[in-house]
Amino acid sequence: MLNERVDTAALPLAVGDLIAILGVLTIGMVQHGTLTPDRAPGVYAPFVIGWVVGALLIGAYSAGAAESAKAAIPLGLRAWVPAALVGFGLRATAVFPGDLAVIFVAITFVLTGALIAGLRWLFFKLIG
Repeated sequence: MLNERVDTAALPLAVGDLIAILGVLTIGMVQHGTLTPDRAPGVYAPFVIGWVVGALLIGAYSAGAAESAKAAIPLGLRAWVPAALVGFGLRATAVFPGDLAVIFVAITFVLTGALIAGLRWLFFKLIG
């Protein structure tokens, strides 16, 4: 089943996806003065876990994703929806640092989605 959900030709897209997810979270921690080596992994983990779940569930790295931006961008955005829900749900627990303020949810959801789409578009512009 994993072979149907992950095509190695699409795996380079994962670099941009992780840059988008971790980048937004890092910028937030920098802006709030909370970026520390002991805190950052706990901030990243819910959304990385969510991304693994969402990407596999939706097929963000399926064979179609490697074909064109027209295919890759919607797959990335559709994967981000359940990924974000998992990430926000985990962050709302006492296990992970931070809170779940409405503004955090809105900014993280929209900005990360835009960056996932933008970096997937850039990937296909660069590789032709």
